[in-house]
Amino acid sequence: MTEQRLECQQSGVRLDKFLAEAEIGLSRSTAVSLIEAGNVTVNGKLSEKKQKLLPGDEVLVNIPDPVPYEAKAENIPLDIVYEDSDLLVVNKPKGMVVHPAAGHYEGTLVNALLYHCGNSLSGINGVLRPGIVHRIDKDTSGLLMVAKNDVAHAGLAEQIKNHSFTREYRTVVFGSLKDNEGVVDAPIGRHPVDRKKMCVTEKNSKNAVTHYRVLERYKGYTYVLCRLETGRTHQIRVHMAYLGHPVAGDLVYGVKNEKVNFEGQCLHAAKIGFVHPVSGKYMEFSSVLPGYFQTFLTKLKNISK
Repeated sequence: MTEQRLECQQSGVRLDKFLAEAEIGLSRSTAVSLIEAGNVTVNGKLSEKKQKLLPGDEVLVNIPDPVPYEAKAENIPLDIVYEDSDLLVVNKPKGMVVHPAAGHYEGTLVNALLYHCGNSLSGINGVLRPGIVHRIDKDTSGLLMVAKNDVAHAGLAEQIKNHSFTREYRTVVFGSLKDNEGVVDAPIGRHPVDRKKMCVTEKNSKNAVTHYRVLERYKGYTYVLCRLETGRTHQIRVHMAYLGHPVAGDLVYGVKNEKVNFEGQCLHAAKIGFVHPVSGKYMEFSSVLPGYFQTFLTKLKNISK
């Protein structure tokens, strides 16, 4: 059990909101769960999530130790684009989570990899992320490379760190981009209010660079190729929203009540390229647009006639 003592500095803030913004690693839902479980007191007394705090109030939070969890193998079909004794490249479907985390301990890419590869996965990222060198969002489809051993993992990770790893995405964004091509060079960090979101900010951020080129223009939307120079969390989604043209169907950074109905974000990791960490040979792989993406493009073509 970990104990956190906090002192409120403002008046009228709800207890659950205060905890979620206190930078102690709690989401609002987790804060609510802790309050309801009796693990939070205000000035020594149990409280409710809706309680309004006053300056000087002392909040004591008892955070239970995490329950050890080890990912389990599951017989889930994989779309394997390439595989050898050191690594494999998989084409992840939209809707699949990459590795187990709170709320998603089954049905992930890691569960499928454990079934396919057995113990032949790198252990650098621990038991919950074996073999995972980089990630893409749950609702992003496309290519991922996976390391089968620690030597391969270290070599691939070094290329990502040095920005020598090729990553190209196809996306449809809301509205009409002004320029046919450009570069977004804007640092990305955690959102100051909504801790589940990222944003362009100078505070506690990392540099982020996205190159983009318009492929096609439609009525109200633009089909774009994006190349990542860096690989920050939600980078393309945040940068496109920063330009005023969020990814179509993005429920977090996107436009509410879009005129064209689309279930989930339209973002696909279409190409990756890297130097094989053992053989030293440059390798590049491409993925055709999945059905959901092609269907959306057809719909846009029809409404743009």
